[in-house]
Amino acid sequence: MTRKSALITGITGQDGSYLAELLLAKGYNVHGLIRRSSQFTTGRIEHLYSDPLDDPDTRLRLHFGDLSDGTGLRRVLESAQPDEIYNLGAQSHVKVSFSQPEYTADTVAVGTLRLLEAVRDHCQLTGREIRIYQAGSSEMFGAAKPAQSEATPFHPRSPYAVSKVAAHWYGVNYREAYNLFVSNGILFNHESPRRGETFVTRKITRALTRIKFGLQETLFLGNLDALRDWGFAGDYVEAMWMMLQHDVPDDFVIATGQAHSVRDFLDIAGEILDMDWQRCVKVDPRYFRPAEVDHLQGNASKATQTLGWTPTHNFRDLVRMMLEHDLELARNERTLRAAGQRHLHLAEVA
Repeated sequence: MTRKSALITGITGQDGSYLAELLLAKGYNVHGLIRRSSQFTTGRIEHLYSDPLDDPDTRLRLHFGDLSDGTGLRRVLESAQPDEIYNLGAQSHVKVSFSQPEYTADTVAVGTLRLLEAVRDHCQLTGREIRIYQAGSSEMFGAAKPAQSEATPFHPRSPYAVSKVAAHWYGVNYREAYNLFVSNGILFNHESPRRGETFVTRKITRALTRIKFGLQETLFLGNLDALRDWGFAGDYVEAMWMMLQHDVPDDFVIATGQAHSVRDFLDIAGEILDMDWQRCVKVDPRYFRPAEVDHLQGNASKATQTLGWTPTHNFRDLVRMMLEHDLELARNERTLRAAGQRHLHLAEVA
């Protein structure tokens, strides 16, 4: 039996790691696109990877490449021969996109175009069909009135969001013009213990657990009243896969349907940790965006009715999961610091 093959751009990110786990569990051969770096960036997939030289039967293979390099993308396609592509690669930090708008546009918008062009050429030359998942974002809705669905007009409020809108419409255009199987997933905020520490939810859970263990004194945040629809990343990658198993390509909002403020996140985290977060959290204007997005809340009824997808983790589950992970990190950090201090004292005595 021939295994399906999938290519994941952004495989080293939060979503990429959960998706790789899912696809390997389903029997896929998985190929991941990673950018060359002088530092190791594969920590989230370390538990999945084995060197092909040591394990010729490994089903996870990594390829150096970048969405800014169209020629490189073509070579990876020829090597991986994927049946499905999940385009998760991006400069995905909204605040950073205001500082690096051109880079964000090149990787998020034009990078998607490069990938679609490479796939179009590959399919024409080989006669193969490749199904493509294009990762959209709730940030594309921006200032649009909630609850937002597939029918809601986009009103992006950051260079990142504008770039994601462009990538979304590139996907629609290539679906209509060249009959490519492109499904756009408009995913609302999704978090996990693997979330990057510069994103607000993980920033909160990492800092509060360190404060609880005396490793940090203050957490600086921006807009505490921003409302977001937060779900679990592991649930959301299941929706990505479902979209590419559907008979026809389409666009789907993926969300929990519930919105919570940053303040709500802090309240639940403080309750679980039994600490008063207001004693250690300070609002810093530097963390406000030039154009704020006040309220994102998704309507995922189409995905539920068409794909049968529903989230399995609620908001409190998510906060607790992230806190438990970061409590262990803080506990280990405290132990290492204490051991280092003891060693220092012994050296002084000697």
